[in-house]
Amino acid sequence: MIRVLLADDQALVRAGFRALLDAQPDIEVTGEASDGEEAVRLIRELRPEVVLMDIRMPALDGLAATRRVTRDAELGDVKVVMLTTFELDEYVFEAIRSGASGFLVKDTEPEELLRAVRAVVGGDALLSPGVTRRLIAEFAARSKEPAAAHALAGLTEREREVMALVGIGLSNEEIARRLVVSPLTAKTHVSRAMVKLGARDRAQLVVLAYESGLVRPGWLG
Repeated sequence: MIRVLLADDQALVRAGFRALLDAQPDIEVTGEASDGEEAVRLIRELRPEVVLMDIRMPALDGLAATRRVTRDAELGDVKVVMLTTFELDEYVFEAIRSGASGFLVKDTEPEELLRAVRAVVGGDALLSPGVTRRLIAEFAARSKEPAAAHALAGLTEREREVMALVGIGLSNEEIARRLVVSPLTAKTHVSRAMVKLGARDRAQLVVLAYESGLVRPGWLG
């Protein structure tokens, strides 16, 4: 059973998400929070596997709450998916850099929300429909931190190649087809790159791919 916590200051949004999620045989909503402070407290208390976290909330916003969660070693298994009203939210890239596993727009289709919850549990990065790799590239290009190509020094040539393909948004299956290897082999390379770089999940590999200069805006592989 996938345990989900909802964090949004709008009761109607939480109610809608709860109704959809609780109707699934493999998902249950374990708690609700109306602000970031309450979200962090409940996450520590309930230990959900997935948190649907609104970016803009009172008391403590979603970004700050996400940073508290992702920097807590005891909460390493908790996956945070940010909720935003607009796909081009200025905080989306910062959210991923803060450790979020991805983001969704609030008016996403029900099927996509369910797929999202199941996907992040499986370790996949998540982008809302209509948001392409160019969006991630745009926010990465705005990052004020210098490129850190030296961070990739410990990767093999194949791991760099796989990481670049992750950076442009390819799934393990798509990477496998591109490199003519099995999906399991592709997944293994992705996992090894994550371990070597200390990446919390696949979303952070995307960030590192751009910040290191391995992938540049507009590059399609």
